[in-house]
Amino acid sequence: MKNKDIQSYLMKTIPLDKLYVTGDNNHIKIVAIGKIFEGINNVQKQQIIYKPLTKYIIEKKIHAISIHTFTLKEWKKKNTTKQ
Repeated sequence: MKNKDIQSYLMKTIPLDKLYVTGDNNHIKIVAIGKIFEGINNVQKQQIIYKPLTKYIIEKKIHAISIHTFTLKEWKKKNTTKQ
């Protein structure tokens, strides 16, 4: 499954503000940013992203994924401290 297809599918499925999908068929890295992650723990955040992708993982269209999730505030803080 191509990165742009994963990105398009997740953006249609989950109300996210930003989404970055990189990698290849062996390992996909997903960085998701959105208000949807406010007030929930890291496991719950990852489950939101993982759930719609489960069928593609089972069908072996996606081999492995790495999921990083952020609220808008967390994302802004992370990118401010890098500079």
